[in-house]
Amino acid sequence: MIVDATCAPADISYPTDLGLLNGARVHTEKIIDILYKQIKDHTHKKPRTYRNIARVDYLAVAKQRRPSRNKRRQALKKQLQYIKRNLAHIEHLIESGATLEGLNKKQYKTLLVLTEVYRQQQWLFDNNKQSIEDRIVSLSQPHVRPIVRGKAGKSVEFGAKISASCFEGYVFVDRMSWDNFNESGDLKTQVEAYYSFTGYYPESVHADRIYRTRENRAWCKERGIRISGPPLGRPPANVSKETKKQALEDERVRNAIEGKFGQGKRRFGLNRVMAKLDNTSGTVIAITFLVMNLSTWWRRIFCVFLCLFGKRAPVLGLMIIYLYSWSELIPKKLILNRV
Repeated sequence: MIVDATCAPADISYPTDLGLLNGARVHTEKIIDILYKQIKDHTHKKPRTYRNIARVDYLAVAKQRRPSRNKRRQALKKQLQYIKRNLAHIEHLIESGATLEGLNKKQYKTLLVLTEVYRQQQWLFDNNKQSIEDRIVSLSQPHVRPIVRGKAGKSVEFGAKISASCFEGYVFVDRMSWDNFNESGDLKTQVEAYYSFTGYYPESVHADRIYRTRENRAWCKERGIRISGPPLGRPPANVSKETKKQALEDERVRNAIEGKFGQGKRRFGLNRVMAKLDNTSGTVIAITFLVMNLSTWWRRIFCVFLCLFGKRAPVLGLMIIYLYSWSELIPKKLILNRV
């Protein structure tokens, strides 16, 4: 059994504090316009939002390629002040007779989200911090969280983190969360799920370094399961050829699940989940892995069919190969040799 974790990025723009505050300010201005229409017959003075000046202040820094730290903090301070004033205007309009029933469901949800965004960003600004618990990075998808992966080119990804296991060519989603978690704690659950599915424990578990904790090693040893990787402690001075060969073979086996993640992200849209809600995004991710497993199953069935009937009808076999070559589900070189 092979275990690993990956991230399914959501379809959001790269978040910045200044851009997030600017979007929140724009939404507060729209809500003020909606609430003011309800009581404009009773009052003749519309709250001033300074929206044109606020946009100019935002663009003055956003258009700079590398603004200094002081300029960024000044821009953040201005946008926070604009949002604070707008939220006070919203409360005043409600006290004057306007009701939130004039907002639709999406606008009401956005109002709650941007209120929380203002609280988080104000705390980060006052305490001069860079991170906060349950940080919101998107107004349209507030469930998305930053996932620190440490990968080359993408140190932080924004989406659902997935803990998966792979055996016999099929991939199973064992855990999916929008919050970052340590995947090493899922190893026992994944092995027990393997036991429930097959009736026996795997002979070996192939995982990267984060899974090879003392607790997981001891737990696997009690059940006669070999976990890949070198033992803990100081490496021995002399390593036998058999040990080196086994370690190399373990790394080759572990590449299978990395290839499955790459297949899902390159061909099945796992690199950008287009769904907007948390439950629909989870459904899209689950269906993606289902289609990948069906693809594996179909490829094996088709290879068996060609091996049985390809020699008897080589022309038919070649026609089927080129008919389905667009899907790239068939190892063409292998089947051509068989035919």
